[in-house]
Amino acid sequence: MSRPELTHFDALIYVMVMASAVDSAMSDTEMARIGHITRSLPVFEGFDENDLTRIAHDCAGIVSGPEGMDIALEIIRDTLPKRLYDTAYALAVEIMSVDQVIRAEEIRLLQLLRDRLHLDKLTCAAIERGAIARYRTV
Repeated sequence: MSRPELTHFDALIYVMVMASAVDSAMSDTEMARIGHITRSLPVFEGFDENDLTRIAHDCAGIVSGPEGMDIALEIIRDTLPKRLYDTAYALAVEIMSVDQVIRAEEIRLLQLLRDRLHLDKLTCAAIERGAIARYRTV
């Protein structure tokens, strides 16, 4: 059976799943945030929530294989329209920010994503700064 062509929904979910799993611990809070994002952001308008688990499992299967991170990043780049590259980066930062601790593995994933999508450092810094402001505690 042939696999359906991937959509921007798949690619954006791959980004969020990778952002959640890169530190080897997908927390319930991160998974809840992914669900909230897919239900609330305009870029997910028309997305069938019932597909979320399947897409997350597909991504996990790819990432766990040989050269999985590179393959997943290629899929993301090739599937997303260029106008959504910064959206993908913002979603990765959003998921990583949920637990208010950014680990070295997460920073490395952000670097790989920035490089693969050819995002400029100023755009990425602005996205990161916005997340810091949103998740700051008193």
